[in-house]
Amino acid sequence: MNELAAKVIRTLGQRTLHLAVAESITGGLIGATLTTVPGASKVYLGGVVSYATRLKSQLLGVPVDTIAAHTVVSEEVAIEMAVGLQERTNADWVIAVTGVAGPDPQEGHDPGEVWICVLGPRIASLPQFQQTERFQFEGERDAVRAQTVDAAFTMLLRVVSPV
Repeated sequence: MNELAAKVIRTLGQRTLHLAVAESITGGLIGATLTTVPGASKVYLGGVVSYATRLKSQLLGVPVDTIAAHTVVSEEVAIEMAVGLQERTNADWVIAVTGVAGPDPQEGHDPGEVWICVLGPRIASLPQFQQTERFQFEGERDAVRAQTVDAAFTMLLRVVSPV
């Protein structure tokens, strides 16, 4: 079991908060990692794996114009993925990830380039926190994907104060 995933489940569970994930580069690995933790179903609502570009628009509502202007490997698309998923799930917190695992570049982006967006909490009376970060990870596909999962959990835990 992933220690960071366990902290995410424990922290959100103690606060009765729910999480959803919008995954591209990780292809479902974030959700799979979360669900190895006992009790994950109390926190993790689920996610959308929008690996193909068109699914980012069709399932998450990312505007085609945003993709055309910035490519799918961008801060703007990561944010739109997070916003779109939160609108569809009403999750308190959302993580969205997009990037290039490699081995080849994509749309001018080198392997290892990853954008992660953390968005939440969804509370009517408060403005939402949004943090987006760019990473340049090293290694083969599996290493880039694993580093993306850990970075996403770390970003979330930074803002929800782990217990």
